[in-house]
Amino acid sequence: MSSACDASRHFPLHLLVWNNDYRQLEKELRGQNVEALDPRGRSLLHLAVSLGHLESARVLLRHKADVTKENREGWTVLHEAVSTGDPEMVYTVLQHRDYHNTTMALEGVPELLRKILEAPDFYVQMKWEFTSWVPLVSRICPNDVCRIWKSGAKLRVDITLLGFENMSWIRGRRSFIFKGEDNWAELMEVNHDDKVVTTEHFDLSQEMERLTLDLMKPKGREVERRLTSPVINTSLDTKNIAFERTKSGFWGWRTDKAEVVNGYEAKVYTVNNVSVITKIRTEHLTEEEKKRYKEPLLAFLAVLSHQIWQVQGNTVDV
Repeated sequence: MSSACDASRHFPLHLLVWNNDYRQLEKELRGQNVEALDPRGRSLLHLAVSLGHLESARVLLRHKADVTKENREGWTVLHEAVSTGDPEMVYTVLQHRDYHNTTMALEGVPELLRKILEAPDFYVQMKWEFTSWVPLVSRICPNDVCRIWKSGAKLRVDITLLGFENMSWIRGRRSFIFKGEDNWAELMEVNHDDKVVTTEHFDLSQEMERLTLDLMKPKGREVERRLTSPVINTSLDTKNIAFERTKSGFWGWRTDKAEVVNGYEAKVYTVNNVSVITKIRTEHLTEEEKKRYKEPLLAFLAVLSHQIWQVQGNTVDV
């Protein structure tokens, strides 16, 4: 009884969501903080969606609750919606998320154009890669060389890493060219492999006027795809990150390594203690769907364990 009284006194809105008292929630939300968190770090919308209370979720979304927010565990509102297994919940959250993202993107274009114009023209080439001492993991670690050109209000980005599928990275040659003026912008995607150019031109003021929630209705196959696939959340753990100067030369005569990049002498650093954490949720899947996704994962982990054992064994022998 005491716990219920405490919740009612300190977290009245969360209690209404817990009980799915959406009519009273509608009344109480006026003038209140719709992003208030409970002791477990859950917003009102997170709680409503994770409990499967569609009516309360709709009330909160009408009151502009942040549909993109993550909870303490790193799960988004859409992650929680998919985990309920409710197609209508997924549809509703997906629609509001897409509307929010599109609105924010359009509103940010004028500021982006202003910053591009103010910046000096440049060309930069960035090479990045992940490595591992485990042979199997090393083979699937991503890497790419990203090239960026800037001239006036025009920006071009070239990449070769396109996606990840069936335990391998999909590669190709793509260019993204962005250019614009005060109230319009154009984005071109150049597929160098297929020799295809896709151009999207839009007037910012007209796009903002035409943009409504009804226009952002998700397709049925998109909802179905999410409901029949595991929910996967990948993040970088940088709590113990450490930067060290890379050394060159022989043992006893090692010095700090430096490289010349575009005529500038650059110091070389090694980054350690960065972990990639992947969390997978399958509570919304059928047993058949779980089995379909579990078998490839177990096969990969078995090979990975064997590779680690081999590396450790070789290290001991040496």
